[in-house]
Order: sequence, then C-alpha cells, then structure tokens
Amino acid sequence: MSHALLSPFQIRSVTFPNRIGVSPMCQYSSQDGFATDWHLVHLGSRAQGGAGLVILEASAVVPEGRISSGDLGIWKDEHIPGLERIARFIHSQGTVTGIQLAHAGRKGSMSVPFGGERLLSTDEGGWQPVAPSALAFSPLYAVPAALDQAGIDAVVEAFREAAGRALKAGFDLVEIHAAHGYLLHQFLSPLANQRTDTYGGSLENRSRLLLQVVDTVRAVWPAHLPLFVRISATDWAEGGWSPEESILLSRTLSEHGTDLVDVSAGGMVPNAQIPVGPGYQVDLAAQIRREALIPTSAVGLITDAAQAEAIVEQGQADLVLLGREFLRDPYWPVHTAAGFGETASWPEQYLRAAPRHSPARTPLTRPERP
Repeated sequence: MSHALLSPFQIRSVTFPNRIGVSPMCQYSSQDGFATDWHLVHLGSRAQGGAGLVILEASAVVPEGRISSGDLGIWKDEHIPGLERIARFIHSQGTVTGIQLAHAGRKGSMSVPFGGERLLSTDEGGWQPVAPSALAFSPLYAVPAALDQAGIDAVVEAFREAAGRALKAGFDLVEIHAAHGYLLHQFLSPLANQRTDTYGGSLENRSRLLLQVVDTVRAVWPAHLPLFVRISATDWAEGGWSPEESILLSRTLSEHGTDLVDVSAGGMVPNAQIPVGPGYQVDLAAQIRREALIPTSAVGLITDAAQAEAIVEQGQADLVLLGREFLRDPYWPVHTAAGFGETASWPEQYLRAAPRHSPARTPLTRPERP
C-alpha cells in the first residue's frame, strides 16, 4: 500500500523524496554566526534518518537581526563555507535542504536561552534592536528603534545578499521568516506596527516590507528553485494578525513568486491565548491551502505517523514539518516507513541494521546552478 506521507512532491525543479521535513529549530550554538560541528551533526543525522527536507534554523541576515548572540548567521561571505559543508552532507543522504533567512527585529539582543533568557548588556555585546515602531515585546526586552526608510531599504538589501550567499552555499530553497514575532511579522501585525507612513495602517501597507523582501529575493534566487515563506497565520490575540489576513497575504505571495507558505502561528505578544494541542495549527494550513490556492506545510505538535499521514492524504497540507519529534527521534521517517510496512532507503553504512531488502540511499542529484 502506498502512503501519501512517503510519496514524492515536486516544486519547480526540486523533487522532495517524501513529504516529511525538519522544521527550522534554533540551536543557539554559533559564535559570530558561524556554523559549527554541532550544526553538521544535528542536521546531518536528520538527513540520515530519511527526512525529505531539512531546513536550517533562522539565520540572521545582519548581526543585529539575531535573536541571541548564539544565532546562526548568513550576513557575510565568511559564513558560506560552513553552510556549504552542511548542505553537501545533507545532499549526500538524498535529502533536499533549505535555509531560513531571518531578522529578529525587536526580539533581538537576548542571551542564549539555556538557563533563562535575559537582555544582553552593551558590555556583553548587546545591540540596539529595530522594529516598525518603538514598542518592546515585553518588559524583559529592549525598546527597539523604529526603522526609517534608509533602515528599511537596508533590511531589504540584506535579505537579497543573504539569498545570494545561500545560493553559493548550495541550498535548494530559501525560506523567508515572517512569523513568530520577528521583524517581518512585526510589520504585518497591528500589535507591533503603529506606523502612519506607507508601511503602516492598511493590510497593503503592513504587507509592503515582506513583499519587497520576497521580490528582491526572488529576483536573485533562480527561477528553477523554490521559495518558501513562513508566516504566523494568527497572533492568537485580539486586534492582531488574523487568519483572514493570512489568506489574503498568501494569495499575494503566490503572485510574487512564493511557492509554498509554511504555516505556523503566534509569537507576536507574550500573553497570547494559544489553544495548544496535537496538530493545533493544521487547520490554518488547510484553510490557506484551500482558499489561497497555494501549497502549504503544516507544523506544530505533529508527532504521530498516522496523524502526519492523514494531513497529507486529506489534502490539509503538502508537507509535514516536525520539530521536537525530530529531536526525540532523528530516524522518525525510516521508523514511520517500517511501521507502514513500506521499504525505506537507508545509508549504506547502516544497511546491516535495516529491514531485509532495504535499498541503499542515493545522493540527491541537484540541478546545475547558473
């Protein structure tokens, strides 16, 4: 019996070997933005485990776009070799790989979260966060500086340059991070955006910066490679960004060359009332897929193979991204295939432990870069 979750999926020239992806998860294990051995082993093991897609964590497009001092970065050319090493290994396991391009905005200049988050002092290398308006995320965070037009233009340019570095590093796709209360989401949400210029007020104005970023990235990102955008489909807070706006935005994103909307939720305000439960964001992905007519990925407390299979089989989303479940079990995809009674390919070094007749994995054949 063929299972939808294990079926291939194609966007532009890229074929995902299955519908299972590793959601971008910050590891807070970088210094000056550089990828480390931790990132190689962490991400590589999930590719070994049979994921069809591995997306690297939120990678800052400028130093002041980091959440913390431990964030991964893609703001300078020196970051490329470490990222290229990771992409090359992931491809050797037959897995598609992408990188999430990010700017933390007002949620930046924090310590790494291990042991508790706090605002970094200037002596500790802290920096001045920026945002659409001078509104702090919470009393624990810095009051950001409101971006002027020159600052906005610099942000757009930083995303363009980061996309160019991602291409040089060999990634198959880029994902623009416009969710979880970070800068591009801050411009979208009335809870963080109180501007009265062309970047504030109406939905068109609040969407302007994200669309400028999408356009400038799409202009340098090859036409044969996919572009994703992650959004928070709702702020889960009164007066905030809404599912209805997400549908309208997703239609516009499709017109601007976005291939898939990665649907998450929340992160804009600390007091959001979030109905957390298994698959609690799946309906949002399904609604956007159905009403905006664009492929989506679903994420959020998806842990069970039957649950993930139903999401794809019922047409609620095209890809299923797992986060914490991949931390618990890097080999979730091959275990899922075995549970379904299907044969999954394995790294040839591990075939002695695989079910009988399991084939060795074939390295991913990538399109030629221009």
